Amino acid sequence: MKTIIQIPEPWSQISELFVALGDAHRQRILLSFDKDERLTILQIVEGSQLSRTAVTHHLKVLERGGALQSEKIGREVYFWVNKPFMQQALQNVIDYIKEDI
Repeated sequence: MKTIIQIPEPWSQISELFVALGDAHRQRILLSFDKDERLTILQIVEGSQLSRTAVTHHLKVLERGGALQSEKIGREVYFWVNKPFMQQALQNVIDYIKEDI
């Protein structure tokens, strides 16, 4: 048995991603994006049953977890799915599972 004192950085990022994906509202927000689509907060709110405040909260969690990226252009903030990060994080988990321990 190994003693783990500190979670390695790649795994802390995975943890935040799993927190972000662990809520049905956040899952619905992610699934509302079409391929390579960028959406504003207002567009996401229009497609949701949540208030703007709730959507904003969930977007922050998704962004902190690495599932979304954003860019402010003028007065609007555009969000898009960060598929490369999610793919790498999930691949790290798969690689760990496949290891012979």
